[in-house]
Amino acid sequence: MKKVKKEVIDVPGVSRHLKKEGIPLNPVEKQTRMVLENMKVCLKAAGSSLDHVVKCTVYITNSAYFDEVNKVYRQYFRRDQPARVFCVVGSWPKKFDVEIDAIAVVDE
Repeated sequence: MKKVKKEVIDVPGVSRHLKKEGIPLNPVEKQTRMVLENMKVCLKAAGSSLDHVVKCTVYITNSAYFDEVNKVYRQYFRRDQPARVFCVVGSWPKKFDVEIDAIAVVDE
C-alpha cells in the first residue's frame, strides 16, 4: 500500500481521441499506448507524471484483450506499479476498446 500525504490528482477516463467519426479501431495495443500517452500529457499539465500514479482503473470491451493491454501497461509502469482494477464493459458511444483513469500525486 502506498501512503499518500500530497496533493492528489484525479485523471478521469482517458481514451484514445478520434479526429473524426468512422475511423476504424486500431489494434488494442495501439489504443492502449495512445491512452497512456494522453494520460502522460494530462499528468504533466497537472504537475505530475506516470511515476506518481498510485491507482489506475482499466476499462476494456473484451476480457480477451487483457494480455495485450497488460503488455503495453507494463511498458509505461515499469517499477512500483500502481494499484489497478481491470473492468470489462459492454461498449461506449464512440468506437474504442480501452479507457483508463488514474489517481496520482503531485511531483515534489
